[in-house]
Amino acid sequence: MVAQYAPATFALGVERFEAAPAETVPMYNAARSVVDAMRHRSRIGETLALSALGRYLRSNGRSGVGELHHVASELGALSVIRPAVEAMLA
Repeated sequence: MVAQYAPATFALGVERFEAAPAETVPMYNAARSVVDAMRHRSRIGETLALSALGRYLRSNGRSGVGELHHVASELGALSVIRPAVEAMLA
């Protein structure tokens, strides 16, 4: 799957991970990855997107919700993320 992102949001959620000693690679963090999965759920499948969200919430709990909401808000996806998070945390 190929997705296009607006230049202004391309760096949102990018972190650098050490791939080898003194060698880092940029990757989207977990929150950005989950928001993108939810945004593209019609392409990748709703089951996979909801599974990613569930796994994120199990790993990060309620403390991770703020980051999800921030990323979703910046990407215009809050209307997708908010109800799914609320349903999973209910």
